[in-house]
Amino acid sequence: MTGEDSSAGQHILFVRITSDLGQEELIRRMSERFGSFDDVHGLVEKRFGLDEETGDICGAYVFEDRPSLDAYLSSPLAKAIAQTYEASEVRREVYANLHSVTGTG
Repeated sequence: MTGEDSSAGQHILFVRITSDLGQEELIRRMSERFGSFDDVHGLVEKRFGLDEETGDICGAYVFEDRPSLDAYLSSPLAKAIAQTYEASEVRREVYANLHSVTGTG
């Protein structure tokens, strides 16, 4: 990517959350937030996940570009993650999207 604008193109945000809350409560709180993402500028897709072994939950986001991702990270919705899930740890990772593949089945 030498010489290219690293903020251009889609970017991926992965957020892993560790909490002492039970699985049912975490899923309930996730569900309450579903509609909150409808108005996030530049958000292409948001997925909610659960690590069935550890009980950690995650959010996987795809944004149109890095500025949209950065704007989300500074938003009240993103800043509320730790409090919403009573998190003992929140790990955020940001990636430039290199290529997308969509399955057919």
